[in-house]
Amino acid sequence: MATYAIGDIQGCFDSLQQLLEKCRFDPASDRVWFVGDLVNRGPHSLETLRFVRDLGASAITVLGNHDLYLLMAAAGFDRRSKGDTLDDILDAPDCEELMGWLRHRPLCHREREFCLVHAGLLPQWTVDRARELAAEVEAVLTGPTYLDFMANMWGSEPAAWSDDLEGWPRLRVIVNAMTRMRFCTPDGAMDFKTKGELNSAPPDLVPWFELPNRRSAADVLVTGHWSALGLKIEPNLLALDSGCLWGRHLTAIRLEDREIFQINCALCEDPG
Repeated sequence: MATYAIGDIQGCFDSLQQLLEKCRFDPASDRVWFVGDLVNRGPHSLETLRFVRDLGASAITVLGNHDLYLLMAAAGFDRRSKGDTLDDILDAPDCEELMGWLRHRPLCHREREFCLVHAGLLPQWTVDRARELAAEVEAVLTGPTYLDFMANMWGSEPAAWSDDLEGWPRLRVIVNAMTRMRFCTPDGAMDFKTKGELNSAPPDLVPWFELPNRRSAADVLVTGHWSALGLKIEPNLLALDSGCLWGRHLTAIRLEDREIFQINCALCEDPG
């Protein structure tokens, strides 16, 4: 049995199919981990969502910022962006079923030495603590106050974690760290304005994974979200968003031996 972790798909269904074929993925014996952002901006979000859902126990996917954006759109919150490609999902006869499935996905997944999370973890959090905090959000996503949470999830404040945070601000920080974070100040406050390559950041900002004394550094974090960072493989970081949506590559890594598999998305994605 092999476990393959795959970077951001964002509706690039044809690329996903070719990558799984290249990996010789067998859902009867193998498993696949998705780093989130299954949908949006690419041409085939509905097909991607249905396919991953239908993999059942063979697949684990964590929520990314685009997946949460889809849940907000389906809940009727008018924050649609001009470039989104969600109408096929929202108009589908099984939309409600798909949203129910998506709402039950975790924010992070811990297994062996690996932690699967879309963006990253704040430096104060161990992986065990991050799982506890993710569970707080997951309980609200699947609970009776779900729509209230959707109404209060949007926003970039507060930018830093404190154990004293309560209510919506507390949940918002957890969501933003795990689904939106790239750069932080040296003391761990998140910055959401800087999104480019590492050398484009102001000198007072640090990539979240380079923060000193990061308490999750003993584990291997499997992430996506940061296409400008590109594929980055380090002993304690597998950053897998290699820009498929932008015509670069969709990447998988086999966790057992770290073998890399890639598809050139510019050659295989059919806009439909």
